Amino acid sequence: MSDYHLYLSLIPEALIASMLEPKEFGSYYAVGTRGRVFGEAIFFELDPNFRSEDFAFSLADERCVTQPDGAPKSSVYLGIYNVLGRIPVSAIGNLYLVTDDGRTLELERAPYSPDKEHPLHLYQEFCPKSPMVASRLEPQTFCRSITDPQHPVTLPRIAFSDLKLGELAYDPLNGKADDLPYRYISHLRDVLADFSTNTKDSKLVIKHVRDGVLYRMVQTGFYVGDHEDFAYYPFPSRGALQSTYYDWWRSAQIAHFD
Repeated sequence: MSDYHLYLSLIPEALIASMLEPKEFGSYYAVGTRGRVFGEAIFFELDPNFRSEDFAFSLADERCVTQPDGAPKSSVYLGIYNVLGRIPVSAIGNLYLVTDDGRTLELERAPYSPDKEHPLHLYQEFCPKSPMVASRLEPQTFCRSITDPQHPVTLPRIAFSDLKLGELAYDPLNGKADDLPYRYISHLRDVLADFSTNTKDSKLVIKHVRDGVLYRMVQTGFYVGDHEDFAYYPFPSRGALQSTYYDWWRSAQIAHFD
């Protein structure tokens, strides 16, 4: 086993080797050290035995060494383009969600049961693209559809979360939306309502999410997969967020660096 960790970053997409433990890496990656390079981060830890000729692992072996001042090597980039599509789901481990002030929440995989409650869904994609998409498909079916190699437009693999729609999931035009923070409610209503007459399974809501990671609006959790493999990372319950993970949850609801 190597003396470093392998992290698959989704924001931005990158494969990074680091001698830092996950929570230390999360703080470093979101906030930085001297330069205060801040911003939310999402990353997976990979199987430390994962290797591929697609990435420059020789750089990790060469550069992940203790620094002259005794500090561990924080990061060595092994890939910055088309990374997720070249890493199998089987090599992906725990997920880490980092707030913009560097607090890190660890999520583990769990068995997945299809969402049969909500007829309509809203997804925030993180990698390899970052749109917001409305769909009549539940998460696993959505994942398999958008990565289906038989479709004319497809992705090799995708990472995303599902977001709360409240009453709009059942009644797009008349459902209450007072508790939804989205800036484009009128447009969102129109997109969702169009499913009643349109045969499409999914529709683009916005091309690129500029509001960061909408942690407080996550409905069930985070997902990564392709047409064959799928992994589910459940988001903690509101009770757990307000007790066990209070510090992270409080930070996740505050924009520290507007």
